[in-house]
Amino acid sequence: MSRTVIGFVGARLAAGLRQTGRALALVGLGASLMLTQPLPALAKGPDSLADLSQSVMDAVVNIKASQKVDQRAVPMPQLPPGSPFEDLFNEFFNRRGGPGGPGGPEGPGRPQQRGSSLGSGFVIDAAGVVVTNNHVIADANEITVVFNDGKELKAELVGKDPKIDIAVLRVKPAAPLKAVKFGDSAKMRIGDWVMAIGNPFGFGGSVSVGIVSAKDRNIRSGPYDSFIQTDAAINKGNSGGPLFNMEGDVIGVNTAIVSPTGGSIGIGFAVPSAMVTSVVDQLLKYGETRRGWLGVAIQDVDDAMAESLGIGQARGAFVSNVDAKGPSKTAGIEREDVIIRFDGKDIKASRDLPRIVAETPVGKEVDVIVLRGGKETTRKVVLGRLEDGEKQASNTGRPSDGSANGDTGGAKAAGMELSPISPDLRRRYQIKDGIDGVVVVRVTSGSKAADRFVQPGDTIVEVQRTPVKSVADVSKRLADLKKEGRSNALFYIANAQGDLRYVTLPIE
Repeated sequence: MSRTVIGFVGARLAAGLRQTGRALALVGLGASLMLTQPLPALAKGPDSLADLSQSVMDAVVNIKASQKVDQRAVPMPQLPPGSPFEDLFNEFFNRRGGPGGPGGPEGPGRPQQRGSSLGSGFVIDAAGVVVTNNHVIADANEITVVFNDGKELKAELVGKDPKIDIAVLRVKPAAPLKAVKFGDSAKMRIGDWVMAIGNPFGFGGSVSVGIVSAKDRNIRSGPYDSFIQTDAAINKGNSGGPLFNMEGDVIGVNTAIVSPTGGSIGIGFAVPSAMVTSVVDQLLKYGETRRGWLGVAIQDVDDAMAESLGIGQARGAFVSNVDAKGPSKTAGIEREDVIIRFDGKDIKASRDLPRIVAETPVGKEVDVIVLRGGKETTRKVVLGRLEDGEKQASNTGRPSDGSANGDTGGAKAAGMELSPISPDLRRRYQIKDGIDGVVVVRVTSGSKAADRFVQPGDTIVEVQRTPVKSVADVSKRLADLKKEGRSNALFYIANAQGDLRYVTLPIE
């Protein structure tokens, strides 16, 4: 089958070349010119990886994780006394562990269902420290590490971090184990060779080779996505296994694939070692993560928002809210600031900030450069701990100071039909007490407001930093902005639950 396909492709290629003689001549000319220069050494694939594979193979392990779940008791059919089937059902349920039987709820041999998963991992300390993915061992109450020589050891969970899908295990070996060390994923370049070893589909000790296809991939799996993409074959069961550079250092932990079939199509993702090492250190030291916390809610800055803010090029992380008890509040960071630099690192897009903040030590004082009113200003922030911040109840509602009367409903702005908040509208849209402004009662299909997911029941709280209490307030503010030459305006909008966000909409 494969020979037929190859022949077919070859035939099509030859026919195509015959039909495009001019293009072929040009290619030939380019090739002859290129041959006058020495070919780069990296034009060929890597030499045999047998020595490299052999040097690290024993440090790569298989992970068996299982979860015991009590089987629900099967109800005994209600049969009339003396039924001819009574003895038959009693015998069946007693034998299968039904009510009253030896395997029943009161019986000593009650059966249990066992859910299991297979994955990979690798030893980073000869004393018995193993790294794998959190999803490999999630909810397991029994974890077994299987080594390359077939030896099995029970493992205890040291700690786990679902946010980047990493878990640390510990085993107690009779002799020191083969271990590998982490390398620097930041030094990897697109096109560098990498090698994956793992347990795909239960076939332990499988080696595959590829290159770094891309870096800093966001696959929307968590708040800190920055994956290494590779075309090295990664399949089910490779999760938690190492991605090596050509020096035998771990530069990534294989975690996810894109596959419509369940098998490798050459698009796999690994958590870079730069993110893993600090988390592993924290889990070993504390049994939990201790990430930095800034205490702000952020949004992307697009071109329309950049224009409305007067900051020129779209960049940075737009601050849509500041936690009243967070470090940013104390430092003087304000809503509608745009964070463009944090602790010496540029913030090109909003998704850069959470990862950089999380990797910064708790308690460190950092310089945060923000754009405010188009001008740069620096704030010094002492970072809190994210895990503490997540436990705080964030009050996103706004205190009510009454609402204006005398408005007429049905006024339109930016593809939205607006109305003052009345008791009837508050009940109809279940708008939380304390939210005041102008309610959206209709959104024009195909409008920018619809594209930005504004929907009936949302409440406009501010327009371009100015609080609005009436439809007239909204109209006047937009008219003023239009006179200033603005083509877009920032709307501060609350949903019915009081969650606030900024939406940039055109001024009509």
